[in-house]
Amino acid sequence: MAPAGLSLGASVLCLLAWARLATADRVYIHPFHLLVYSKSSCDQLEKPRAESPPDPTFTPVPIQAKSTAVDEQALREQLVRATQQLEAEERLRAVKVGVLLNFMGFHMYKMLSETRSAARGAVLSPVALFGTLTSFYLGALDPTASRLQAFLGVPGEGQGCTSRLDGHKVLSALQTIQGLLVAQGGAGSRARLLLSTVVGLFTAPGLRLKQPFVQGLSSISPVTLSRSLDLSTDPDLAAEKINRFMQAVTGWEMGRPLTGVSPDSTLLFNAYVHFQGKMKGFSLMPGLQEFWVDNTTSVSVPMLLGIGIFHYWNDTQNNLSVTRVPLSANACLLLIQPHRAPDLRQVEALTFQHNFLTRMKNLSPRAISLTIPQLTLKGFYDLQDLLAQTKLPALLGAEANLGKISDANLRVGKVLNSVLFELKADEGEHPTESAPQPAGPEVLEVTLNSPFLLAVLERDSAALHFLGRVSNPLSAA
Repeated sequence: MAPAGLSLGASVLCLLAWARLATADRVYIHPFHLLVYSKSSCDQLEKPRAESPPDPTFTPVPIQAKSTAVDEQALREQLVRATQQLEAEERLRAVKVGVLLNFMGFHMYKMLSETRSAARGAVLSPVALFGTLTSFYLGALDPTASRLQAFLGVPGEGQGCTSRLDGHKVLSALQTIQGLLVAQGGAGSRARLLLSTVVGLFTAPGLRLKQPFVQGLSSISPVTLSRSLDLSTDPDLAAEKINRFMQAVTGWEMGRPLTGVSPDSTLLFNAYVHFQGKMKGFSLMPGLQEFWVDNTTSVSVPMLLGIGIFHYWNDTQNNLSVTRVPLSANACLLLIQPHRAPDLRQVEALTFQHNFLTRMKNLSPRAISLTIPQLTLKGFYDLQDLLAQTKLPALLGAEANLGKISDANLRVGKVLNSVLFELKADEGEHPTESAPQPAGPEVLEVTLNSPFLLAVLERDSAALHFLGRVSNPLSAA
């Protein structure tokens, strides 16, 4: 594998080198011991193949088959239940995975950003991206499994079974991270945050999938839809059928994310993520307001207004400001605004880096009147394209060994992540950090009416759920 492909894992390993140092004079503990196979699991895995029955398989039903509509409230409650009575080890595992997915998110966001002009927005879900690659790891055999493990940031090649990544542990940690984001009110409460993930596995007719692989995806995506259709005769028609099917099942208006299906593909992997955040204490301003796409062009958009004590940092050295807005007890929205709109790309490159969370510690409470566009961002990206930019175009290519997904010689086509990101007012309530309302200090006016960056952070795991660039609130990312 090309050295560039290992740089991400090497960077993460350097950051966690303290784990090696802390045990240098004792029995060696793998720095990722919470994410790799235990000795007992290895003993089970290393049993002679003759003692293990073959994995059961099934043929996905045709895409025309009826499917139950997604119940987002039920998905949220399922995530909340997964975080109740968490063991200390499970919380620590979520933190470890949070570090890995943040590094992966920054790395891949850079790839995505470089392919798009500043006039075009971008939105990426590090959790969905990491979950997608872990899902393929779950279905991979060596050498593909070792290469995916290294790219995910966990070294293990040549170190034995107890250094091999346990994909089920990682997906379970990702479920914990998702649940912590939305669990502010408990199951059954009125949700201010919704986070739903649906995976679509679309196969050529007759291809059989292995049940353990599909069942293993339930942690990251309780709704996994396996469907078959002809991908070879009319790829554009196949893409249209998939888009219609997913919109019918989810009800999410994601536009037309899937196009250009390769006719020789036998498997498409599509992860769809919907996030909806209601901003506590914010109200919808009357009429439409101007948002300046550039120095000469503006669009009319709905705006939200909130007044309270928010955390703020004016970084004069790097010509940017950051405002932190609570979305729940565990989650916050980070808004990064360049002092000058033309500096957006420079600020983006400077901000979305490995030291992002460390730099966010510079924020301090301040009385603020904050104006922000109401957002409905639609974004999609093909991980195959991002891997090619990372100089790993063959990682999921024709030579990939995905024998745990199917016994057939799979040809993976699109590996799509689609994101629908919504921010709206939760009127009638006061912001978590705004009681009492500011009376003494001068209220700072912060108005995001030109291109800005955003991130959604879950504090317990320190995982970044979304990274985005808002160039025009009315256009797709």
